[in-house]
Amino acid sequence: MLAVLPVIGATYDFSPVNDIVSQGIGRGAYPGAQLLIGTDDGIIFEKSYGNYTYDEFSPTVTDESIYDLASVTKVVATTAAVMKLYEAGLIDLNSNVSKYLPEFTSYGKEDITVLNLLLHNSGLDAFVPFFTMYTKRSEVLSHIYSMNLSYPAGSKTVYSDLNAILLGEIVESVSKQSLDEYCSVNIFIPLGMRSTCFNPQGKLLELAVPTEKDEYWRMKQLKGEVHDEAAYLMGGVSGNAGLFSNSKDIYRLLKTLLKKGVYYDFDSSKEVRMFEASTVELFTKRFEGLQYDNTRALGWETKPNMESKYRIACGEMISENCFGHTGYTGTSIWCDADRNLIVIFLTNRVFPTRNNNLIRDIRPDLHNAVINAFDKNKE
Repeated sequence: MLAVLPVIGATYDFSPVNDIVSQGIGRGAYPGAQLLIGTDDGIIFEKSYGNYTYDEFSPTVTDESIYDLASVTKVVATTAAVMKLYEAGLIDLNSNVSKYLPEFTSYGKEDITVLNLLLHNSGLDAFVPFFTMYTKRSEVLSHIYSMNLSYPAGSKTVYSDLNAILLGEIVESVSKQSLDEYCSVNIFIPLGMRSTCFNPQGKLLELAVPTEKDEYWRMKQLKGEVHDEAAYLMGGVSGNAGLFSNSKDIYRLLKTLLKKGVYYDFDSSKEVRMFEASTVELFTKRFEGLQYDNTRALGWETKPNMESKYRIACGEMISENCFGHTGYTGTSIWCDADRNLIVIFLTNRVFPTRNNNLIRDIRPDLHNAVINAFDKNKE
């Protein structure tokens, strides 16, 4: 039996936060959402909002509903897997990618390291519309292996799905398992993340919240099928996207990271170490010593530079000592390590269309309101 996660004292006034999420539904930013706020001691607020779609008889979102995490896959699955294999001595962050993927050697890519992929400074393009050119996983990989660099490796950050796709391939190469199998056996099952998977089937497929009504390629409503086109070509299992989960499952991993790699194993009734504390620190702290102003950790993002086109998703009040990630479908996870605070906000803002970007203002307002309420309780 899966034990229930503890919910600790309800002494916080999160009513402004609740209003922001509810108003987002009213504004048409998303039809429904899950919000979980917690610390490494337990959950302090958890609520599901709205419906799967805007249809009159659409199912109500519950705590068991699962969302297409999109790029949050990069950290919950891919980076976590790299952390495990790094600790096992199977991945050397400073080794060339070609050590693990021998095909990745042409056109100046010979010196790109695993670290470059994690920092998104590999020199690879930000985006390639693979779905307009290819139909198979092998074709996507062949394109990446043979492409030219768009800038010198290590010279700047260019966030790219291609880096994460390659990291997923490295995980498979060194573990001799598929990415989904490796993550399931070594991360999700031990942490009790029973609703977290790639390519949901059966009951989990029923629980999957729809994303976009694809009217430009697949020509159907997407539900339980990865929204990201590259990940779809990869068979739904890719280092950049494809993972489905809910807020409570994700909380189990984030709580483990805030506890420096330790989690409580309900089967043995003991604390068990998932990661070494030094590994957690290495991967979640902003990486320093680069030749440019960097805001990224390894796989994770930290507090971005506020001098950008849009407000930062984690809000302006979050501490510099934070790590998190967002997903294109409307998902986000953030940990404020100084406050010992976790905020998980999952939506399907791409239903019915990706052209809806109202969440850009809701996310920062939400995180600011959470932190404001959390800090008031500490006064």
